[in-house]
Amino acid sequence: MRRVVLNVVGLSARDLESGEMPHIAQFAKRGSSAKISPAFPAVTCTAQSDYLTGERSAVHGIVGNGWYDRGLSEVHFWKQSNRLVQAPKVWDKLHQRSHKLRIANLFWWYNMGTSADISVTPRPNYLADGGKVFDIATYPYEIKNSLKADLGEFPFKNFWGPAAGLASSQWIARASQWIEQNQKPDLNLVYLPHLDYDLQRFGPRSAEARRARLDIDNLVGGLIEFFEKRGVDVMIVSEYAITEVNQDIPLNRILRKYGLLRIKEELGVEILDTFNSQAFAVVDHQVAHVIVQDSSKLDEVRKILESTDGVEKVLDQVTQKKLGINHVRSGDFIVVAKKNAWFSYYWWLDDERAPDYARTVDIHRKPGYDPAELLIDSTIKFPLLNVAWFLLKKRLGLRALLKLTPLTGEKIKGSHGRVPEDPLDWPVMITSVNAGVPNSISPTEVFSYITQGF
Repeated sequence: MRRVVLNVVGLSARDLESGEMPHIAQFAKRGSSAKISPAFPAVTCTAQSDYLTGERSAVHGIVGNGWYDRGLSEVHFWKQSNRLVQAPKVWDKLHQRSHKLRIANLFWWYNMGTSADISVTPRPNYLADGGKVFDIATYPYEIKNSLKADLGEFPFKNFWGPAAGLASSQWIARASQWIEQNQKPDLNLVYLPHLDYDLQRFGPRSAEARRARLDIDNLVGGLIEFFEKRGVDVMIVSEYAITEVNQDIPLNRILRKYGLLRIKEELGVEILDTFNSQAFAVVDHQVAHVIVQDSSKLDEVRKILESTDGVEKVLDQVTQKKLGINHVRSGDFIVVAKKNAWFSYYWWLDDERAPDYARTVDIHRKPGYDPAELLIDSTIKFPLLNVAWFLLKKRLGLRALLKLTPLTGEKIKGSHGRVPEDPLDWPVMITSVNAGVPNSISPTEVFSYITQGF
């Protein structure tokens, strides 16, 4: 048999009942669907690692989309090496069953340096002068030029940032068809991120969210038809559901208020000093890893976190172990937001003192996830003029920053990371099998369904 797994990011159990996604709902009726008890944290890298290894983060080590490296004293987000995942993956296990099985990974994360037979992943080229040229990386190497010749350049600006939208998912969908036609893998993992954008920008109940659901449903409907005609078994999964929020919690500003966070001035702006801070937060949507570098401050930090408005839980290392999420990469405390809140990474008190990358799309330099990168600062009167001026300076070979990102999270209306109380706000798995699938499964059980039948 052969199988394609469509990762429709943000798809919820509620969506299957809403009537807004008829193609996916009809596919679920033909087969079986199960709610997935969300990975924790319910974020991309952790959920995908749970699914692809059948283990929890205590084993595979992916405690979020990023974490603090205590040896380097640096925060690293969105790294791409598959060797960061400390457990065998789907392709490792399937190759043990048969070396003839061929596995393709299209845009699922940690997609560099894998034993998958085919990989396609976003990867800019970082130039010596500080410039960045958007591109993809592939394995085998030679398929990159063929893919781009047939499909055009990957629309990186539509994959993340204020222009993020349907075009990136459309390109990945076409790439999955191209891989099927030219490579015929036994297992094809396909990442479709479209719902992630407007559901965060405008909230899951907004008109924009309804339009996004319709768009991705049409795209997925076409993929289901394409693959089924070629005799490929179709499976759909999602990583998390996005729920409404109306409050961001700047944990680092709170820790700064109590004298636990250290700031250093560089070139007139304030930089987080991870070397000398007694405590600081690495934030990731509705979950934060709080690092306490002075053990004598553990009780004090815990009390501060527990008394912070919008914080629901503070998990110490004993509780983390009980939940199977303890790892050397985890914070001394893992903090969970209440259902209407999320954590922002901000530490400065004066916007004029914010670091230069704060106003830009910079997923690697920021020591935390920043959903405001999906927006354009409403205080900028002529944003398109700013873009034009930026592009002109780049053409002239000048250094330039595209400063469009707002320095507040007040307009973000959707988030994820905590485990929602209502199972309708859980992610889902849909298979073509019409019997024998329970109503709900754990995130690690997804692994067995992906590999079933091989």
